Amino acid sequence: MSTDPSSTNRTQTVQGHDTGANHTGTANTDTDALETQQTTGITPESLKSTLEKQLHATFVQIEDMSGGCGQMFGAHIVSPQFEGKARLARHRLVNTTLKEEIKVIHAWTPKCYTPAEWQKELAKQ
Repeated sequence: MSTDPSSTNRTQTVQGHDTGANHTGTANTDTDALETQQTTGITPESLKSTLEKQLHATFVQIEDMSGGCGQMFGAHIVSPQFEGKARLARHRLVNTTLKEEIKVIHAWTPKCYTPAEWQKELAKQ
């Protein structure tokens, strides 16, 4: 079995900084996850801030779903910019907004709502 030499011993780079993450981009412990977040600067708080500023989101909830790697996030995002857009267009808008961040994190699951849709979602609970 041969290995692709270009895939071994690589590290990821974000905004000109070596993240120190191995080529799989995963961390093995909570300490590794915290170090990865500190090195990349990508945290639930930084993702939330970017979405609020760029998409004028009225509500953003980011959940670290990584189970230890610190780079797997789920999100509920409410923005009037989603009005009249299909789900795919909403996801593209969010992914374009977080383009640099998504290059580093290994899993991203956004759920996008208009303010009216979010109110209906809350009413179900």
